Amino acid sequence: MTDWWQPITHTIAAEFSDVSDAAQATRIVVRLGVAALLGGVLGWEREQAGKAAGVRTHMLVAMGAALFVLVAQQAGIAAADNSRVLQGIIAGVGFLGAGTILKGDAEGQVKGLTTAAGIWLTAAIGVAAGLGLEATAVLSTLLALVVLWAIPVLHDKVTRSAKPSRPAAAAAPAPHE
Repeated sequence: MTDWWQPITHTIAAEFSDVSDAAQATRIVVRLGVAALLGGVLGWEREQAGKAAGVRTHMLVAMGAALFVLVAQQAGIAAADNSRVLQGIIAGVGFLGAGTILKGDAEGQVKGLTTAAGIWLTAAIGVAAGLGLEATAVLSTLLALVVLWAIPVLHDKVTRSAKPSRPAAAAAPAPHE
């Protein structure tokens, strides 16, 4: 019976040998954790804005993108060949983002472009985290939050101040006698 279990345990151990030491395990956890956290921050902002793609979607997109580049690195793919992995992520996430874009029938308005762009950026942030560029990922997330929070406020102020204000008396033309 012992002879039967030994090959099984060795095979299972060999299947989990892709993480060779504590440093590598820590690197994987940090990169995927940073991707999940930053994706979650962007997803939280979108959820607070009432958008369909929220925390879980953004976390999964960021972690997935990070995992694709991390696995490619672990497999020993050269940096130049990693560009194909990046192309696949960009195209795949672009397709995912396209699913969030809706064109209104009656109004002809397009909705979901910001959400689609946010998902695309979230994937890029995940790629940065997966490549070990955590500072770049954090900075990109902060800039994205500025765009999502500050730009609408600035836009509203500029729009309100650009509208000509007419005095009440001048608003209605005087009747002709």
